[in-house]
Amino acid sequence: MTPLAFEGVGGVVLRGAACGTGQSGPPLLLVHGLASNARMWSGAARELEARGHRTVAMDLRGHGASDKPDRGYDFPTMVEDLRLVLDALAARDDDWRRAVVVGQSMGGNLVLELAAAHPHALAAVVGVDGGMIELRETFANWDDCERELAPPDLTDRTPDELRAMLRAGSEDWPEEGIDGMMACFGVSAAGTVVPHLTRERHLLLLRELWERPPSRLYAGVTVPVLLLPADGTRQVPFSNNKRRDVQRALDALPRGCARWFSPADHDIHAQQPAALAEVLHDAIAEGFLA
Repeated sequence: MTPLAFEGVGGVVLRGAACGTGQSGPPLLLVHGLASNARMWSGAARELEARGHRTVAMDLRGHGASDKPDRGYDFPTMVEDLRLVLDALAARDDDWRRAVVVGQSMGGNLVLELAAAHPHALAAVVGVDGGMIELRETFANWDDCERELAPPDLTDRTPDELRAMLRAGSEDWPEEGIDGMMACFGVSAAGTVVPHLTRERHLLLLRELWERPPSRLYAGVTVPVLLLPADGTRQVPFSNNKRRDVQRALDALPRGCARWFSPADHDIHAQQPAALAEVLHDAIAEGFLA
């Protein structure tokens, strides 16, 4: 994969990686979820390359290898970051003006916001177990949401201990997916793990996710939207009424479609990269995302 760097809002450096040189339809911009990173897309990017597609996976501000400024942990700023990335890619290659933007979890909600704000900057969006996350449906007030979804403190773990914990909870994941999870963390001088996204910034983004339900946008999103929800035994707390939330999105979106992954974990892209790449490839080949 080829490292890339772009300038986001306020001069923030956003880093990512390009994969593939094929011309099988539009290129794909891959956006990770909350407290995640671009390396979680490595397996899916490789599988998409094998099917003739080009991808760029980005680290959002505060995540992975991107800059970690004190400000900008709100959806409007991060949407503008993504628009600037698309503009920079389109300046190098006009094909990026018809990009498919794929977001996982929070990233799915974020790319839906991008499509609503800048419909002419992309051709279509995909939500990988995201784009339909309605935290207010599960948590009537912010305090409950924060208490339930605040990140765990893992800073007493060594990298080996964390890897063993992640492997025990994700037995059927490829090692590349575990590597992606490990890339959410750096290592302190004491030899323990440190999340790249600080707890304070994590909670700022979680509050954005709670404050900004995607349902308020559906009717105004004019580009095709493909939702890829996960249905499995290890569900995230917001997913109790996921089928209702997906159906609400399909009822309101002018051009919406859904394809369920079952059984699947929330991180479909890391757990089932080949299956996800095949669904994206088919949706492009059939013309829905083209």
